[in-house]
Amino acid sequence: MLKSLIADFKIIFDRDPAARNWLEVLFCYPGFQALVMHRPAHILYKLGLPFVPRFISHIARFLTGVEIHPGATIGQGVFIDHGMGVVIGETAIVGNYALIYQGVTLGGTGKESGKRHPTLGENVVIGTGAKVLGNIQLGNNVRVGAGSVVLRDVPSDCTVVGVPGRVVYRSGERVEPLEHGRLPDSEAQVIRALVDRIEVLEQQLQTLALEKQPSRETIEKCYAMTPDLPPGSVEALPEGTLSCCRLSDRAINEFLDEGWGI
Repeated sequence: MLKSLIADFKIIFDRDPAARNWLEVLFCYPGFQALVMHRPAHILYKLGLPFVPRFISHIARFLTGVEIHPGATIGQGVFIDHGMGVVIGETAIVGNYALIYQGVTLGGTGKESGKRHPTLGENVVIGTGAKVLGNIQLGNNVRVGAGSVVLRDVPSDCTVVGVPGRVVYRSGERVEPLEHGRLPDSEAQVIRALVDRIEVLEQQLQTLALEKQPSRETIEKCYAMTPDLPPGSVEALPEGTLSCCRLSDRAINEFLDEGWGI
């Protein structure tokens, strides 16, 4: 326990540029104080002692704003930055040197028994307000963007953003733990692709508006692409209104399929 607390203390100076001296860290960092109270509570919880571990956890929550169930397993060198609103569930496992920002929840998704909270690998970064829910695993060096909601397993060395969280690979480029501004915006990319598609469709509509009736080839193509169309529906369309389009853009398909191209 002492070794873990020393690692928790030292990592603050590496991760937080505002940490100036040991006295300030010891008395003014609620994330560190929550870990100081959690580690003995966890030992007592493992020994099967009733009430006391939960009471220690409750006091820590009142003093620091960080709620860590005494049953949670926390690795060494973990830094809970600011800490207010952080919730870590009973069966959660947090790997060594994880970085957790304020408002993060490592929670469950229901009333199931047994392992029902997330497992985090080493060097994981969970951004502000992110929610990691359920018995899922996040690999080593995973980055979760601020405000994301992660509901599925994430492989190592990946970045997750969005609601629900979607994996974005950052091959060949190192992402610093504190540089949340460099996280990719997958939703903006998809919106851009949709805007481009709308522009193309508008141009096609202008062209089709000049045509009187769709050709036999176009009608057959529409029926082939959309077999659920009732017979005669395409032929009955007003002049210049026929438009057949399939969403084949990769970014759109990945977005509609929840983006888990793993």
